[in-house]
Formats: sequence, C-alpha cells, structure tokens
Amino acid sequence: MITSFSRRQFLRSATALITLPALESLGFRRFAAAATPAGMAPKRFVFLGFGFGVTHETWFPDATVTGENYALPPGLAPLARHQKEFTVVQGCRHRYSDNPHGGSTFWLTGANPFSEPGQSFHNTISADQIAAAQLGQETRFTSIQLCSSEAAGTGHGPGLSLAWDSQGKPMPGFETPLKAFHKMFSPESTSLEQRRAMLLQERSLLDTVLEDVKDIQRGLNKRDTNKLSEYLQSLRDIETRLGKEEKWLAVDKPKSLLQAPDEALTGRAEVKVMYDLLVAALQTDLTRVVTYRQPIGSLLASIGVKVAAHDMSHYSPGERMEASQKRDTAQSELLAGLLDKLKAARGVDGSCLFDHTTLVYGSNLRSGHYLDNCPTIVAGGGAGIKLGRHVVLPKDTPLCNVWLTLLKGSKIDLERIGDSTGVVKEIS
Repeated sequence: MITSFSRRQFLRSATALITLPALESLGFRRFAAAATPAGMAPKRFVFLGFGFGVTHETWFPDATVTGENYALPPGLAPLARHQKEFTVVQGCRHRYSDNPHGGSTFWLTGANPFSEPGQSFHNTISADQIAAAQLGQETRFTSIQLCSSEAAGTGHGPGLSLAWDSQGKPMPGFETPLKAFHKMFSPESTSLEQRRAMLLQERSLLDTVLEDVKDIQRGLNKRDTNKLSEYLQSLRDIETRLGKEEKWLAVDKPKSLLQAPDEALTGRAEVKVMYDLLVAALQTDLTRVVTYRQPIGSLLASIGVKVAAHDMSHYSPGERMEASQKRDTAQSELLAGLLDKLKAARGVDGSCLFDHTTLVYGSNLRSGHYLDNCPTIVAGGGAGIKLGRHVVLPKDTPLCNVWLTLLKGSKIDLERIGDSTGVVKEIS
C-alpha cells in the first residue's frame, strides 16, 4: 500500500506541471463589482518586509516625543510629505523569537517554533493569509507573494515569500518583476480548451487520491494520523484552488498600462518595479492581499555600497554604519514613491487605493542580533487606525498585537494571532 507521505509527494509532483489557467470572457470589473457591496470599497493589505534591520540610532524617532508632533529622524526623512498618513510604532517584538538568523520566518506569524511535541520546527498561518482567506474569495488571486532570488540571511530559500499557509508551510513567490508581470497580466499561451482539459485532469487526479485515502484511514497510530490529517488539509487546499480556477475559467486577465519589465532588474530598480506591479494588482482587483520580501544585498550594490548586508547589520561607527544609513534612506525614498502611487491610484470602483489599503512596512529585527523593538510603520486607511503618530508601546509588546489590531480593524473575524494578547488601543 502506498503511504500517505509518498502519495503527498506524488500529488505535488503531478500538480506542479499544471499551471494556473487564466481564462477568457466576462471582464474582471464585473467580478469586482459583484464581490463588493454597493458603496463599499474593498479592504486591501500590503505587507512589505526587509531583512537585516535598520540603523536604530537614526531610523527610530525620539522615544520621549510621541503623538502627532514628533520629528522624523534622518532614516525616515524622505517620508516627510506623507508624515500625516503613517504611524511609527515602537516597543514590539515576538515573544518566542530567539534566533536572529531566522530571517522573516515568524515576522507575520508570531508562532512558537517548539510548540509541537517531537518537532524541532513549527510555524502557523501568517497575518496576510488570515486576511486573504476572507478578502481574497472573489479575486483571481487569493493573494500575491513577491520576493527576490536572494536567500542569504533571509531565513528563506530563493523564491519563498513572507507568507505561510494554514498549515504553517512556506508559500512560494515571484522572484522577479518579469515573472510577476507575466503571471498577472500576460495572455495565456494555451487555448481555453487545453486549459479546461488540464483542469479536468487535475480534478480527476484529486478525486482518485481522495478515494484512496479513505482506504488507509483506519488502523493508523497517532503519528500517522497526524500526517494523514496534514495531507488531507493539503488536498482541501488544492480543491479550493481548483474551485477558484473554475470560477475564473472564462475571465480574461486585465490589461495593464505597465510594460513587461526587464528580466535583469536588480536592487533599487527591482524594488521600484515590484512596487509598481503591486499597485497595478490592487488597482485591477487581481488581488487584495500582497506581500513582498524585499532584496537587501542587491539594493546595497545598486546604491554604490560595497559592504555585505550581514556585515552592515553588525555595524559600528564608520563604513558599516554609513552603509546602513544609506540603505535606510534608499528604502524610505522607495516607500515614499509607493505611497505617492497608492494615493494617486483608483480602484475598479473609483475609490482611492490608499484610503482602503493597510500597508505594513518593517523587519523582524532591529539591527545586528537585536530582536526587540522591531521596526514597524503602518500606513493607509484600510484598518481605520490613527495615522500621523509616533507610538511607543511598553517594552516587548507582542508585534502580533499590531497584526490583530489591523486585521480586526479591517473586519477580519479572529480572536488572536500568534502570541497576541489584545488590540493596540493607542492606534485603534
């Protein structure tokens, strides 16, 4: 008898060859209109994460000056024109984070990696996927994950994103702007009939496997039962995906005013184009939830910094600290440009994207090996939080309290996430 593990591996290898079909007829605007009650613009989320922290001496505002009348520090100075539209939050960390080399693994989950007996690693669903489960039901893509090909120091391999699914498994992302563009906007190269046949083949495979699973459910020990439960959840996830593909089988991809980007983009240029793509994805209602794990090493190279990213994060006054500060400035300039675009863009319903989007910008660590006071900026009107403020929370407040506040503020139904203990009243 084939084991549940080998079946799972077989299913994944088989379905890996079947691309998500993009389909023909019925415009995306029709779906967008049907998905949102009249007079109500859809909520959206954007999570932007970067590695290696910040220069804490020049990125964080003065902790003794809170509220609206705070001065932006040099690292955030390029954001001055948007100061009334974002809030800086200090004092947060993840309770269970103790590995500074773990990258962004737990940034959006706050999970306890040792909570499962007998396992050396465990993760849970990330904040973006909690949002996507509700906000992504009526869009072509439940969520979109953007990332880069960089792996060193990120806690991820190339092509993996900030997102973790309902089983705590890492989710793949688009490594380059060109790959993301083609997935979102390029017409399909196969005919509608071929794509229907591929979908039917995948459905048949799934039905066969589900029937086989019924034959091995009895007589399993606890460990095998847990493995089978995990496998069944993966099948349910595939079934959900197939249902969405069928729904969009007769819908053309939206047209984009963007041109297909250069395949060789890296660093600052890569980040800028990824920002353009995420705005286009939200504007055309392809998705309402986007994460982007941004590159650091190539960003440094593109702004003339020769210090390696890891060395830069362990800075002291001198070349390394100057490199870190230059990186902070470049990232803030790029973020300011993104906020400009979100303010100027209108969704398919005519509403301003910025007014209905919650944007989170930050890192899993402060700098070097310091995991406390995670850099955190929140912008946009999607969650109804208080903007234009500097908030200093009690030391080691769970960062997941911020995620909980933003999700609940966007009408996402949940009681907690990760190590959260409650909403942040200072911003809600």
